[in-house]
Amino acid sequence: GGSHLSAERKAELEKVAAMIGTPGKGITACDEGPATIGSRLEAVGVANSEEIRRQYRQMLFESPGAAECLSAAILDPETLYQKSSTDGKLFPAKLSELGIVPGVKPHLKVYALPGQGESTVMQGLDSLAVRCKEYYDAGCKFTKWRSPITIDLAAGQPSDLVIQANMQDLARFALISQAEGLVPIIEPDVSLSGDHDLEAAVWINTKIQAALYYACIEHGVYMEGCLLKSNVVNPGKKCPKPYTLAEIADANIAVLRRTLPSAIRSANFLSGGQKLSDAAARLSAMNKVKGNLPVNLSFSWSAALQMPLFELCRGKGELVLDEMSKLYVEELRIASAAALGKHEPKAGEGDHVPPQ
Repeated sequence: GGSHLSAERKAELEKVAAMIGTPGKGITACDEGPATIGSRLEAVGVANSEEIRRQYRQMLFESPGAAECLSAAILDPETLYQKSSTDGKLFPAKLSELGIVPGVKPHLKVYALPGQGESTVMQGLDSLAVRCKEYYDAGCKFTKWRSPITIDLAAGQPSDLVIQANMQDLARFALISQAEGLVPIIEPDVSLSGDHDLEAAVWINTKIQAALYYACIEHGVYMEGCLLKSNVVNPGKKCPKPYTLAEIADANIAVLRRTLPSAIRSANFLSGGQKLSDAAARLSAMNKVKGNLPVNLSFSWSAALQMPLFELCRGKGELVLDEMSKLYVEELRIASAAALGKHEPKAGEGDHVPPQ
């Protein structure tokens, strides 16, 4: 793997991957496009403008104490060219100054595969190399590509075709990113939706991740310079069977033990619709039971951290940045403790409770 890369390129990729995988630190995922973050702002009565988005992202990066918990930040391309009002530096340079590795989301929009129900692939590979070069020149050190997948056992999804198409795409993304000097974060994102049980989730997630790493190795991806961002393995939200936090943690470690190459030094879990309390409980529990699994387990959260911040603005017509900053750092400290297996959840947090 990576035989086409120079020794210098490999060393740089490994260095960046190690920085992102710093134990006790994680990734703030703020790569939502203007429309997505705009809908969140408008839902609480705040106008959506480029300046409002810039102010909000600056708070995520520069809140006092945030850098102690963060190793990296995933940006939307818009944010690469915005500046900090603190000193006028572009955000990638400001993040680097703070010790937070800047990266970017380079993929485009999802496309529904004909004949596969609502299953999708992500678009953007054709022009990826050109955009990666632009992002590298703008100061980025990594990229992140998301391939969303839904479990629908009744419809036979995800089919072998859907799995193979998405995992091949992730492998090509990783190969191209590394060739342009950027560490790829590969993200197979299995949705929490559905009524499948935990055993089915383990089986399907194992199948997906096995296909992913096989595709990466076949493509010649340099695995030591690659990172994983994946969903927490959970039963579907509508699953009628209850599961404990311990059962969910064990299921996630089982999938990683069966599939994850030891060359990958960090797996950063997405929140994927989980509340912060559940996401932190599960991450901490995984770290407590991972034993000698040779990988850093941490977070790469967006909604779990950000949605409570937006709620602070409801009915006020503007960003309440000081209040948001204070709560954000409190959340990050919970996330950081969970990444070390030191977060102690309340009773019931992290359990799967069947819908009533």
